[in-house]
Amino acid sequence: MSFFNNPVNRRVFLKGGALSLVTLGLSPSFLRRTALAMELPRAVRGKTLIVLFQRGAADALNVLVPFGDKNYYAARPQLAIATPARVGGSANAAGAIDLDGFYGLHPSLASFKPMWDRGMLSPIHAVGSPSATRSHFDAQDYMETGTPDRKGTTDGWLNRYLAVQGTCEASSCTPGSAPGSASAPFRAVAMTAQTPRILEGASPVVAMNSIDEFSIRTNGGEAQRRIEALYRTGSSDVVHGSGSDMFEALKVLRAANPQQYRPAAGVEYPRSQFGQRLLQIAQLIKSGVGLEVAFADVGGWDTHVNQGGAQGQLAGRLGDFSQSIAALVADLGDRMDDVVILTCSEFGRTVRQNGTGGTDHGHAGAMFVIGGSLRAPKKVHGRWPGLAPEQLYEGRDLALTTDFRAVFSELASKHLGAAQLPKIFPGYGGFEKEWLGVL
Repeated sequence: MSFFNNPVNRRVFLKGGALSLVTLGLSPSFLRRTALAMELPRAVRGKTLIVLFQRGAADALNVLVPFGDKNYYAARPQLAIATPARVGGSANAAGAIDLDGFYGLHPSLASFKPMWDRGMLSPIHAVGSPSATRSHFDAQDYMETGTPDRKGTTDGWLNRYLAVQGTCEASSCTPGSAPGSASAPFRAVAMTAQTPRILEGASPVVAMNSIDEFSIRTNGGEAQRRIEALYRTGSSDVVHGSGSDMFEALKVLRAANPQQYRPAAGVEYPRSQFGQRLLQIAQLIKSGVGLEVAFADVGGWDTHVNQGGAQGQLAGRLGDFSQSIAALVADLGDRMDDVVILTCSEFGRTVRQNGTGGTDHGHAGAMFVIGGSLRAPKKVHGRWPGLAPEQLYEGRDLALTTDFRAVFSELASKHLGAAQLPKIFPGYGGFEKEWLGVL
């Protein structure tokens, strides 16, 4: 059995500088063509969805501040973000950045305000999973599989989208999808060390820490041992018979210089890992390799202790997060008409601050949808449930009013042109009737 024909080989895992392996069932001839898309024919320009996951449960109430609800300040005497203070028409740096007189952005999200002003930013509040779990692992799993409280789901909802949408023919493709797009090797890319849960499944996916690590040492013996260690299946056929052709192709990729990419004039990405991963997503989009789905995640949102308010731990995370996204939007320019960025986190945090200057695991959270062609600009979506004690979920949390599947399915359908939504989100019955009208 050929290495590339074995179904185990569907991923790209990258570690350190010398790294792992290529899969997807791709031929070495393709790999030669894809060294930074130097020779790959340009794919038809289509729609791209970028999903950014904030792992650790971001505090929605200090991210998208409900300063119009007086109960917010009663519950957080030290952590609350101040009501917007108007000085010469601009928000005080220490206060929330006013959006609509009720909601405001955390001051560290200042780089989001120009997007709001241009109609490119749609926040969603009180959104999340209907599951009651407060486990990070379970909540992330439910959100990434799109099946709350179903632990037996084996694939992620984005991979199911790829599989379902990949079956269309030229005469039956839904609006927004390009015939033949399912064959694009870089159709789905995760800028992660290994394939995230949301992209697990039968459809081919590329996962990599960075483009410049998309390589492997070509010393046959060492490479063979690395492959064997990574893919222990009990069958020597998995690691034998691949030949030097594969290693030569990967050598070409390693020799390519990813640093040749330069962002648009005046755009500077943060030097953080998250910022650099978004830079490389822009690089792939601009390379015209057929990128349809991109994913990146960033941790550090589990703020049980010393969370801070307008300044501090959370503020620092939000600064890097928003500046990285703003750089991506500016870098893509008018390509944002074909791109939607979705930010999400597994759940929110408690309404009341705890005794260690932080917040504990909560329930509903907040999301941001960013794009150049949003239908309802300058609107915070979702019904506000209130923060009075009797309005809280289980007496402690922001109550859920929007199921995350309403957001995911609307973006999949109206942006990517997905058909057969019940196959992508099995068990969910809120298609269209629960959509928010973001797109």
